[in-house]
Amino acid sequence: MTKEKERKMFVGIVWNCAAELKFILTAILFLFSLITILQFMPIRFSNNLATTCISVPSFSTSTTIDSVSVSISAINASTAVQPPPPPALAKDELLENGVIKRAFNPFGSAAYNFILMSAYRGGINTFAVMGLASKPLHVYGKPSYLCEWIPNTNDSTMQKHINVTGTKILPDWGYGRVYTVLVVNCTFPIPVGDGGKLLIHATTNGGGDSKFNITDTFLALTESEQDFTNFISTFNKPPKYDFLYCGSSLYGNLSPQRVREWLAFHVRLFGVKSHFVIHDAGGVHEGVMAVLKPWIEKGYVTLQDIRDQERFDGYYHNQFLIVNDCLHKYRFQAKWMFFFDVDEFIFVPKKSTIKSVVNSLSDYTQFTIEQMPMSNKLCLEEDRGKSYRKWGFEKLVYKDVKRGIRRDRKYAVQPRNVIATGVHMSQNTVGKTTHKTEGRIKYFHYHGTIAEHREPCRQLVNATTITVDQTPYEVDTTMRDIAGTVKRFELKMIGSTLQKTRQ
Repeated sequence: MTKEKERKMFVGIVWNCAAELKFILTAILFLFSLITILQFMPIRFSNNLATTCISVPSFSTSTTIDSVSVSISAINASTAVQPPPPPALAKDELLENGVIKRAFNPFGSAAYNFILMSAYRGGINTFAVMGLASKPLHVYGKPSYLCEWIPNTNDSTMQKHINVTGTKILPDWGYGRVYTVLVVNCTFPIPVGDGGKLLIHATTNGGGDSKFNITDTFLALTESEQDFTNFISTFNKPPKYDFLYCGSSLYGNLSPQRVREWLAFHVRLFGVKSHFVIHDAGGVHEGVMAVLKPWIEKGYVTLQDIRDQERFDGYYHNQFLIVNDCLHKYRFQAKWMFFFDVDEFIFVPKKSTIKSVVNSLSDYTQFTIEQMPMSNKLCLEEDRGKSYRKWGFEKLVYKDVKRGIRRDRKYAVQPRNVIATGVHMSQNTVGKTTHKTEGRIKYFHYHGTIAEHREPCRQLVNATTITVDQTPYEVDTTMRDIAGTVKRFELKMIGSTLQKTRQ
């Protein structure tokens, strides 16, 4: 076939298919034009539509799955509802009298109005709400709190909503930082029962910005009829525990051995009807958890993870908030509640028991406990070479006897008569407080040992008295003498599971 015939054949084929080629070329042109236009248009479909329209097939490789996840995340981010635009900036203004009026434009928020932790019923007509609030707002402003109860009832003859002004209590003695601890007491004039909802209306009253009176309303508590029935049952029957320990926030790299010693000592002291509430603010690592576990399994310990409170800048890991939550959570489950730290050991004389001591103080809502400060590094020379086998309170026997120093005290309360509490004592009690407990009860304080992982005996002494760094010490073997009894008690209760616990 000649080249001329081949050319004519090609032209003929093209001519016969001209209509189909025109359609294909037009479609391609339209498609590329549409793609070009879409690049300059915002995406305006909802997340639901995106989810409906985009199907994700199954892939065998993790790399492909990750790429699909990233793509979907990007789509969700691009379609999120954007906040409203900020108001127009106020500008400086020249007044008619020649004065320049300067403008101030606020942005963001310095602190939350209220951070709710918990709320508990305290009686047939009263509740306690625990949380954090802006400290500057309370120091320099006058915020107020309105409590509203909405009953779960369809009875048209009953009052639907009951309001009362909340009583605010700041139990942290001014120690707060960005946030201060706040307990709002809601006491209604009539009984409120059979379930309902408790709302708190937190009003700034111009605090922070006198131009605005902002009210934040939040649901503090939802209660069913069964919840109310359970509360009445707990309220009316004798407390489950004779003694309940409310621990402050545990943080830092704690020594498992020191925690082990403390727990065994106090379970023995407080007895079978006792319970310990431990609050983990970052201090319960794997080694400490191993020490707590057998006691948790025995029913003596409850561990609560409170690490999320670290988001909010309050005093000392928000310990005032934590102890107030513990007070109200277990208020009707214990006869006596004790507040002290895990480097402190409660002691009663040999001829007494903890029960006989609190019985002798039962006329008081609260009693405080005298401190015996102990050296965290002085040990007896006779323990040389074998101190590593002894427990901390067994070998640290030198007591600080410097006089004329005001030392912190710890305390115990009958919780039914306490409205709010602190770390070293409560200032919100109904009833009497006594500080005259010398000779009945005291506590030995081993400051600086709870986070020490090395051998604490760094100076061995062959004397009954010594002065170190201008501080006089004398030997006190009170705790050393009962160490063997505590060790045997631990072995009896949980076996040898903790015998290899590390410092």
